[in-house]
Amino acid sequence: MRARKTIREEFIIDDEYYYKIIRHNIKKYRLDNNLTQQELADLTGYTREYICDIENQSRNKHFSLVVLTRISFALNKDIKDFFMFNSTLLVE
Repeated sequence: MRARKTIREEFIIDDEYYYKIIRHNIKKYRLDNNLTQQELADLTGYTREYICDIENQSRNKHFSLVVLTRISFALNKDIKDFFMFNSTLLVE
């Protein structure tokens, strides 16, 4: 009989994994909508610098679900779309 794995053994991913996917998708959807960071900032009420911090992988900026919700409304995307994995992340 095979031993059942614990949650810890089954999911070897952390918060940074999800932040990376979300950051990538925010930028992708912003560009798909032909928006600049300033235009997205204007739509959400955040600053361009804050949007830049969110999109920039190296700045390691964390953000809340409220922020993600405001961005999803501005980009006309369902919040779940930001969690969709894209294989291009493997080469970044």
